[in-house]
Amino acid sequence: MDNEQLAQVFERIAALLQIKGEQGYRVRAYQRAAESIRSAGQPVEDLWRAGKLQQIPGVGEAIAAKIDELLRTGQLEYYRRLTEEVPESLLDLLQVSDVGPKKAARFWRELGVTSLEDLERAARAGKLRELPGMGAKSEQKILQGIEALRRRRTGRISIGQALPRAEELLQQLRELPGVLRAEPAGSLRRWRETIGDLDLLVASEEPQQVMEAFRRLPLVAQVRASGETKTSVVLRDGLQVQLWVHPPQAFGSAWQYATGSQAHNIRLRELALSKGLSLSEHGLRDEQGVTTPCATEQEVYQYLGLPWIVPELREDRGEIRAALEGRLPKLVELADLRGELHAHSDWSDGRATLEEMVQAALEAGFEYLAITDHSRSLGVANGLSLERLRAQREEIRRLQAQVGERLLLLHGAEVEVLADGSLDYPDEVLAELDIVFASVHSSLRQPRERITERYLRAVNNPHVDVIGHLSGRLIGKRDPADLDVERVLQAAAQAGVALEINCDPLRLDLKDIHARRAMELGCLMAICTDAHHPEQFAIRRFGVGTARRGWVEAKRVINCWPRARLLAWLKGRGGRNSS
Repeated sequence: MDNEQLAQVFERIAALLQIKGEQGYRVRAYQRAAESIRSAGQPVEDLWRAGKLQQIPGVGEAIAAKIDELLRTGQLEYYRRLTEEVPESLLDLLQVSDVGPKKAARFWRELGVTSLEDLERAARAGKLRELPGMGAKSEQKILQGIEALRRRRTGRISIGQALPRAEELLQQLRELPGVLRAEPAGSLRRWRETIGDLDLLVASEEPQQVMEAFRRLPLVAQVRASGETKTSVVLRDGLQVQLWVHPPQAFGSAWQYATGSQAHNIRLRELALSKGLSLSEHGLRDEQGVTTPCATEQEVYQYLGLPWIVPELREDRGEIRAALEGRLPKLVELADLRGELHAHSDWSDGRATLEEMVQAALEAGFEYLAITDHSRSLGVANGLSLERLRAQREEIRRLQAQVGERLLLLHGAEVEVLADGSLDYPDEVLAELDIVFASVHSSLRQPRERITERYLRAVNNPHVDVIGHLSGRLIGKRDPADLDVERVLQAAAQAGVALEINCDPLRLDLKDIHARRAMELGCLMAICTDAHHPEQFAIRRFGVGTARRGWVEAKRVINCWPRARLLAWLKGRGGRNSS
């Protein structure tokens, strides 16, 4: 079992305990274990083999014993007994917006609801509104939540899950005899936020030998099909993988074809036909039937009179016309990021001390790091009271004196935008902070006009520097707020407020199309990890991938700016104390 699978087991235990009505400290113990397992910097299985499970934060003797049982047997007796007390199918109810553990428990105990189907039948029969504290509006919201859940269940997984699996497979492929090169293709290479199946491409003169070895890899559970150049398998975790094998002299044309997208490739084929050529994975064929293979993608595009188009842009969103007219953007790259502006510590809901976050930033080579713990109203995240906020400022000043010029530390906050659009700290407190993120974590289901006005109030507050994870979505888990994004983007451009591209693979918010619109409107952006642990600084690549899909250039990303320029911008924002 990999880290993600282990984490999911403990998350499910926590949820079942909540439904059962167990005490909060037991629930939190399993939740914390799940978070620590998911963010561990190495496979938990390696720590298990080394006898070091209890080095994982939140993993004591009891949790370690359960991990040991899972890794030895693939099962957990405690989980089996728990599901005898609480129907496991109730966990599906928690994926419906507006249904938490307490409601799921009520529906189960009072109405006999044990599945999504039961819940939908009860709602359509008007039974939910009869429960104390419920009503017709609550019932309608749950029906809407069920419909939204069905839309989300597309059989796709997040890129955060897909990329590590692809990297593991690619590493194994590169070690096989006869493999000259192995690369990702398909939607993964284009950095789409969700992935249906993995497409991998190998250069080899011995395709049958390579595909036979691929079929025997330990991760492979089932072979679905295998031909001359392609093998399709299902991994043990259910993910489908397609392996393409082509000779090195045709690797470029095959890689371009396998990367897609379909719409982009159709445009290229139309362009090829206009030049009397036919484009396929094997290369370019002329009117005499002679095929010219392409060893690199650059050759494919060159034959068609185009500069190379980066994979992230290949969605038929105007990239071919831009290439023909010499208007392709100079996209932001991971190396352009100079620092992190959105990070949490154990002062709120982070899982590392200020010292640990600072040390990780130094090791990452950052020029600056902003600590932006949650504001006071977000009790679930241990938000900072005014007294704790001021105490944290003194601690950050102490750390700044220690690190000197090696790293600039900024004291900020991720301030909750309250239901009426006001901010969680008074203006005089906001003015003292180095940087202010304004974010919405609650009441995301407000009507469109109301929640839009709520965001607009935040954008127009002179103390706000950045709007965090705009839509509030969690990919595959929670729909975005019903927000008039265009109005908010226009207001942000007018106010000079930056918009965050949150790097968390479950958020990637702004999404790519909104990031592109923000670019068109002249908005500034910040590509931030929202890190709650030092290891999460590594997820920057997901945010950069989304930004590149949105045609974002480094010059418009505030944490690509040198330290002096960033400071000048922050100090020039309205409402900030000059000190």
